[in-house]
Amino acid sequence: MVRDKYELNNLENPGVSFMTGGFVIAKKDKVETGLITERLAKLGYKGVGMIIPTEVGEFSFRGGVLDLWLERYKKPVRIDLFGNKIESIFLFEPTNGTKIKKLDEVYIVPYRSTPSRAGKWPRETNKDGRNKYERLFLSEVQPGDLVVHIDHGIGRFVGVELLNTPHAKKHVIASDSEAILKIATGRTGRYIPRNDTQVANLVIQYAKGDRLNVPINQIERVSHYVGSPGHRPNLNYLGTGAWERTKQRVQKSIVSIARELLQLYAVRETIKRPSYPTQSDWQQSLAESFPFEETPDQIQAIAEINADFSEDSPMDRILVGDVGFGKTEVALRAAFKVVESGKQVAVLTPTTLLAEQHYHLFKDRLKDFPVRLEFLSRFTTKVGVTKTLEGLKNGEVDMVVGTHRLLSKDVVFKRLGMLVIDEEHRFGVKQKEELKRKRLEVDVLSISATPIPRTLHMTLAKLRNVSVLATPPSNRLSVETHVGPMDWDMIKKALLVELNRGGQAYFVHNRIISLTDVAYRLAELVPELRVGHAHGQMGEKELESVMGDFYEGKIDCLVCTTIIGSGIDMPNVNTIFLDDSQRFGLADMHQLRGRVGRSDRQAFAYLFYPKGYTPVGEVYERLNTIGDFSELGAGFKLASRDLEIRGAGSLLGKEQHGFMNVVGFELYLRLLNQAVEMLKGGKTLRKI
Repeated sequence: MVRDKYELNNLENPGVSFMTGGFVIAKKDKVETGLITERLAKLGYKGVGMIIPTEVGEFSFRGGVLDLWLERYKKPVRIDLFGNKIESIFLFEPTNGTKIKKLDEVYIVPYRSTPSRAGKWPRETNKDGRNKYERLFLSEVQPGDLVVHIDHGIGRFVGVELLNTPHAKKHVIASDSEAILKIATGRTGRYIPRNDTQVANLVIQYAKGDRLNVPINQIERVSHYVGSPGHRPNLNYLGTGAWERTKQRVQKSIVSIARELLQLYAVRETIKRPSYPTQSDWQQSLAESFPFEETPDQIQAIAEINADFSEDSPMDRILVGDVGFGKTEVALRAAFKVVESGKQVAVLTPTTLLAEQHYHLFKDRLKDFPVRLEFLSRFTTKVGVTKTLEGLKNGEVDMVVGTHRLLSKDVVFKRLGMLVIDEEHRFGVKQKEELKRKRLEVDVLSISATPIPRTLHMTLAKLRNVSVLATPPSNRLSVETHVGPMDWDMIKKALLVELNRGGQAYFVHNRIISLTDVAYRLAELVPELRVGHAHGQMGEKELESVMGDFYEGKIDCLVCTTIIGSGIDMPNVNTIFLDDSQRFGLADMHQLRGRVGRSDRQAFAYLFYPKGYTPVGEVYERLNTIGDFSELGAGFKLASRDLEIRGAGSLLGKEQHGFMNVVGFELYLRLLNQAVEMLKGGKTLRKI
């Protein structure tokens, strides 16, 4: 795995919770040295007088210098103070005092040798508060993470402290600026009730160093801030109205989109169509010709779609599934049922490559049935376009697969019964408006390969029907994933392994200008390798020819851009190399890795970054995460919420994706759920 070279491999501290008072020290903070050394001792650190620490878990203080050796680092940390103000923080070499690396802040967490009280709740803490606390922290909120208080906005979680309630008045908010705010049980204007016991409090730091202590029985008002990778929100200021204005702006937009979805749902309810017949002999034959065993989720999704077809109102269902989990087969069976009932089906995709992929798969699966299937894109020949358009208009064409060309005004259906829309979020604004108009009249099945979180699933279920494929096919193996610096020897060995088993490989290099250079290098590296290249700026005929050769096995390794990232299904391709992986988001890497491992063969993914480059910060986290989560269905389990935020944004729109970053994903979902409940109940929306 990729790690900061100054960090140890063991970054975890199992069995010890931050309840014992982990805290953050940052540059320019004002501190009381006596208090810090006292807290370090309570956290299990050992004072060694005035000598430099020689082991992890030791600290010393002398003449305005605090030295501390944390488990996280291979070297000790030195904190220089001028009076009570922190001037600098850095890692240093203990043998000679040389500075190694500057730090802006350090997170001081309990040392593993902390006494047995570590991680235990005070006896007085009520069970309800404990459960709420556990729910929050099981979602991996750590000191230093951003959190959102529903009344005060985005702050940085410092830790959990036990406060004596007789002194709660002066501890509710600890501020460098001496600001005094009265914090109630979720409201301003009242103090926290006091008694003579200790109460656990979440400590949250805001702008200007202001700190908010939240009693554990109010923890439901705090959520983990989750936004898109690379998005760094500013900390809010306590005591201003800015956060409230932001929240109301977001809430207003959420109400608008929820109302639009509900109105669309209501209109569709008024439209009637005959219900479709139950399973026929042809449908049974199509199901039996499926070369794989259906997963339980596929069976469930097919049953849910059939239930929709048995109603007398058009279906509007979202089918969500991780890459390679069988969404296309579910869509195919639904489309076949509609065609058998005498209606036409349009399968709409965002790219020509994906449209061709679906066309060939549908054609192969339907070859034994009297179904006329056509393909339509802006690159279809004039003769082909004329023939297809006439067939759609007179009803001779049963099913058509194509790009947004299907939304053109000259495309007229005699009896369109169903739209299958793959990756709808990738279409443009005008195309989405046209889809919105068309979808009122017919059955609609939208397909998405981007997972959505369970909370959004539950909310969307009140607006649209949702089916989720989260179970991998039984014969699939997880993709073995390697993350590391560029290694051409490793690439050569991997290519030879693939060649020896008759397989193929992708080499993703996302810079068109040097794509052919990479292709030539691979050809020199493995002379017997047949290499081709592909990118989105190639002519359509040339691109189609290259992809056709690759599909037919005439090319062993395809050097390409991310053009292969969506839906291209080639079971014989089971190795993928990703160049400059540090430039890719987590969702992109997951989607690209999903291009391999689509058969019963062991697949491999090699994610490289440049030699001499040291991944740090978010890049470090992304690469570690994609390496750690390589098992089947990882898109639903990834520690980062990048995929979930994308999934939510793809279903709710670009503007809503932005608002998710403004207030954090968790609070956004809470606001959305409240808006849906209120609107469905015909009630006036209250401020949250």
